[in-house]
Amino acid sequence: MTTHEGEDVGRRPRSWSRVLVISVLALGVVGIALVVVANLLVVGRTSERITRQPDDLDPAQVAIVPGAGVYPDGSLGRPVEQRVRAALELYDRGLVEKILVSGDNGTPSYNEPDAMRDAVLEAGVPAADVFTDYAGFSTWHTMRRARDVFEADTAIVVTQGVYAARTVDLGVAAGLDVQGYVVSEGGRRAREWLARVRGLGEATFRPRVTPGPAIPITGDGRTSWADDPA
Repeated sequence: MTTHEGEDVGRRPRSWSRVLVISVLALGVVGIALVVVANLLVVGRTSERITRQPDDLDPAQVAIVPGAGVYPDGSLGRPVEQRVRAALELYDRGLVEKILVSGDNGTPSYNEPDAMRDAVLEAGVPAADVFTDYAGFSTWHTMRRARDVFEADTAIVVTQGVYAARTVDLGVAAGLDVQGYVVSEGGRRAREWLARVRGLGEATFRPRVTPGPAIPITGDGRTSWADDPA
């Protein structure tokens, strides 16, 4: 009896280890499947709304420029500089009437929207046509606030190719008739594969975002500014 009990005790750790390994593997398979499905779904249902050719775009009310890294001196990092330049191209072509720059201004020392706005103004766009969103803390916030706060109906969002599918998908979920204009192919693909899973959840459940008073995109962009650069 003692021998049998000792044998049972010896078997249990091996049995639980096997169960643990199988469970971890199963979770890994489920996780991989979720990533694959989310990516196929997001990319598949937005492909017809995304282009690299401006001639393929329909006119829209506004070009949306999602924020990215800016330097302490207010100069733009390369990804956001490419986006601003693309928005200016759309404006000069007459494809959009306004430009909305949306980014992070979560601390007094970091201000993406004003850095982008100043670059747009320096390029010669009239101040009334430039809007700023200081609560674009994520892509979902940017797209949802473009619809809810700035009351845009139609938009062209400018971003890198790797982000375009998720950005456009979130714009559609926010209620925008949105097109994606790809400005380059830069970006971290592996990270974006995971971000599309989160984005699919946001597009499905549509969480609330930072509210604010209405600033219609059809009005004067200066009403959205926190200061007057002039």
